[in-house]
Amino acid sequence: MPTTGTLLAFSFAAFVLIAIPGPNLIYIVARGVEQGRSAAVVSALGVETGTLVHVAAAAVGLSALLASSDIAFDIVRYLGAAYLLYLGVGTLRRRQGPTAGADADAASAPRLRHAYRQAVLVNVFNPKVALFFLAFLPQFIDPARGAAWGQVLVLGVVFLLLGLCVDIAYASAAGAIGHWLRQRPRALRWQRYTSGGVYLALGAAAALTGSRR
Repeated sequence: MPTTGTLLAFSFAAFVLIAIPGPNLIYIVARGVEQGRSAAVVSALGVETGTLVHVAAAAVGLSALLASSDIAFDIVRYLGAAYLLYLGVGTLRRRQGPTAGADADAASAPRLRHAYRQAVLVNVFNPKVALFFLAFLPQFIDPARGAAWGQVLVLGVVFLLLGLCVDIAYASAAGAIGHWLRQRPRALRWQRYTSGGVYLALGAAAALTGSRR
């Protein structure tokens, strides 16, 4: 079990890193603007579910495989990029649905489940998150404090909870922006184009700038 000082230092460093917008936060904001606060919050939960997968993988050493194998890293990277590009194309081709009406937060349960699954996959297929855990967490591991995997799990849960708080804050702000846009019919088409463009840009960035080093 990490010491209190270690937990505080880790929490501060993790919060600074989490608060800087990256692919996961951009995805959550895009969801919120496009489909409303409920979809953004559900996406935040999906992203952190993906974080839990990365924490478990780091605890059993799978992150080390991604760090040591170019082939394994590239497979995950290109799968993630392809999925983001798929989301972008799908968003651009989709006609404005019911959620673009007066209140997108009234989205159906199937639509919210779909947003959750997509968010999980977006995070799981981001190999940089796995490498982040491999490079960042070991700095706070003390062999004298017990098994390394146990400390990784504790620090990973702290990271997840901090991430969830930040994600929810971004989701709420994105939902408010989306609601404002939906009161302006002319903005709806540009809203869809913007969301689709964000997904395409994230996919291109993952494919073209994804060097593990």
